[in-house]
Amino acid sequence: MSEPKHNFHGGKRGAAIAVRVIPRSSRNEIAEVMSDGSVKIRLDAPTDDKKLNTTLIAFLSGILEVSASNIEIIGGEFSHSKLITVLDLDSGTAQERIIQNIAWIFLEFSALDVHISR
Repeated sequence: MSEPKHNFHGGKRGAAIAVRVIPRSSRNEIAEVMSDGSVKIRLDAPTDDKKLNTTLIAFLSGILEVSASNIEIIGGEFSHSKLITVLDLDSGTAQERIIQNIAWIFLEFSALDVHISR
């Protein structure tokens, strides 16, 4: 059986995360963790690579609770599929913070559904 192409990986000083960026979205959000372990992220930035990358780093900085200077795009700088390294954050913590962010989205929809049905 083959290993997933991308996943959350730990390194000597941090984590590596594969992401798939969807530009020109209505808001910045983590859409899902896909079956290959990569993270689909919607961003309200245009497709311009520099603005898209800057928005991605700022967004991940907030989600992962690390300084933007600790986040670097090490692969796919000019692509929508990117490999991100996050210094001084282990892969388990990175995964937990990303999943917590997705959970908040589901909670928002659940609360909306309950409110509408009453």
